Amino acid sequence: MLRFLSLGAGVQSSTLALMAAHGEIDPVDCAIFADTQSEPRAVYDHLERLRSAVPFPVHIVSKGSLRQEIIDASEGRSGAWGRPPLYLRNPDGSKGMLRRQCTQDYKLDVIRHKVRELAGVKRGSPGPRAVIVEQLIGISIDEATRQRESRCRWIENAYPLVRMGITRYECIEKLTAWGWPNVPKSACTFCPYHSDAMWTEMKVEDPESFADAVDIDRRLRQPAMRKVLRGSAYLHPSRLPLDKINFRTTVSRAPDVRQLDFGRFTQECEGMCGV
Repeated sequence: MLRFLSLGAGVQSSTLALMAAHGEIDPVDCAIFADTQSEPRAVYDHLERLRSAVPFPVHIVSKGSLRQEIIDASEGRSGAWGRPPLYLRNPDGSKGMLRRQCTQDYKLDVIRHKVRELAGVKRGSPGPRAVIVEQLIGISIDEATRQRESRCRWIENAYPLVRMGITRYECIEKLTAWGWPNVPKSACTFCPYHSDAMWTEMKVEDPESFADAVDIDRRLRQPAMRKVLRGSAYLHPSRLPLDKINFRTTVSRAPDVRQLDFGRFTQECEGMCGV
């Protein structure tokens, strides 16, 4: 049986990777990281360090750049793109939210394709009836309600942190003890699931990433995008331009988005996208 870690490179999945390296959980054959090519530089630096610290291969797979796909759509070069869950203001003034497609296109599908390759299951085939792959997912006990069974009959999802009763805070303690005190938050720079606290932190500590998010936010309201979306799209639930928001006073409690407590669950891709 193939046993692999779905690696988001955030706190929980990094903890699992190092637990496997330290013998605290059963060995894994490999880890797979789905790269949107749109995360902060700190995430990629952390990933490279992690790859050199574990005794198993870390496969990096990618559909391409989600950021570039949005840029192409904003300039009218492409009508098809892996859409993040954007906040919409419709022409009649009503509000909406775009159905999230980016996770499926840029995370789940590319990981599944690599798993088929590693497990010897032909593309397009339903695969065997028996379970031949175990996928380890970094969800901690305080997120246990997010556990899901695999939709693929030959893949079984496993949640070691839940089974062992390990919280996110305990993951951070483990990482710190092992010399990894500042694992970055894994998410695209322009993820609409960022909390106000995370936007504030990015603006202050990573202005390059914040500037990138501001650029993407502006592009969402270019004529080509308005035509496709039939309205104005924003990265923030206030439906204001990102660079016009005072995050210290405009605390997002909009009813159409559940912003997680920054002290407990930061908006990491492995937390919000389920990989």
